[in-house]
Amino acid sequence: MDVSVLGIDLGKNSCSVVGLDATGKVVVRRRMRRDTVITYAAGLPACVVAMEACCGAHHMGRALARQGHAVRLMSPEYVRPYVKAQKNDDRDAEAIAEAATRPTMRFVELKTEEQLDMQTLHRIRDQLVGDRTSLMNQIRSLLLERGYIVPQGRAKLAVRLGEMLDGDEPVLGSRIHRLVSDMRLRWIALDDRIADLNAEFTEAARSDERTRRLLTIPGIGALNATALVAAVGDARTFGRGRDLAAWLGLVPRQATTGGKPRLLGITKRGSRYLRKNLIQGARASLPTMSKSDTRLGAWLRGLLSRSHHNTVVVALAAKMARIVWALLRHERTYDPAAQAA
Repeated sequence: MDVSVLGIDLGKNSCSVVGLDATGKVVVRRRMRRDTVITYAAGLPACVVAMEACCGAHHMGRALARQGHAVRLMSPEYVRPYVKAQKNDDRDAEAIAEAATRPTMRFVELKTEEQLDMQTLHRIRDQLVGDRTSLMNQIRSLLLERGYIVPQGRAKLAVRLGEMLDGDEPVLGSRIHRLVSDMRLRWIALDDRIADLNAEFTEAARSDERTRRLLTIPGIGALNATALVAAVGDARTFGRGRDLAAWLGLVPRQATTGGKPRLLGITKRGSRYLRKNLIQGARASLPTMSKSDTRLGAWLRGLLSRSHHNTVVVALAAKMARIVWALLRHERTYDPAAQAA
């Protein structure tokens, strides 16, 4: 049996496997458990193994790559057009195998265990920040129901809670006082966990050469640097800086018809977390960078003179994504003088 391409539709417990020969004809169509897939692939000669980039795909991909197979991961949205007729697991596996043979297909780089660990830490931190925001909003609503309006801002809410809970005279009812005190303790615990993760990101950024390069870019801190390196991996995956910006959803959407180009807002494709962090970094660094005597500063001043401030922030985030690609691809550090006219 000559299998050139093995398409695997991953499931939580069982997987559908379809094998194509050199002519594209289906020669294998089986359903097996995850561990059986690895055993089965070990008995095949080296071939292309294709999967959708989903949960568990990188772990299995590393196991198959150690057997000598060429692993190709693809975004599910690029596989969908190759599904014939009604959708089922076998046809999904066949579509995956067929999509992997296309010369123009875009593949996802196989991530290392260290990259996945770092991405997991970022997801946990993002979840903790969301939990903290939700808890703060709940505290505000409880106080508002009792006629206490607290100005916006985390620090102002903390000060107001201290005045209400730690004062000599009770302000709230005894039961609500205990409830809000417990909510404040949960808030403090979330702050401590987030601070611990921030310290871990800072230490990781100092110990990796790639993240140290990114830290030289204005607006890129330890959080952004570690998240970008974990997600991008090998920058050679992208042919140019604009491809990375497009992957992050920071380029305009196109609605071109009849040969008339029409550009809309950004596509917002890819990771919302990475895009959010880049935009926040760009917003923080814009006041300083726009005053710098560099080509980038002159470009920003020109944009600010004719565009909305938020538009300039997103444009700067896209520019930062291009700079990130250049530093990772060419193994350089950011030099502001290189931007000078």
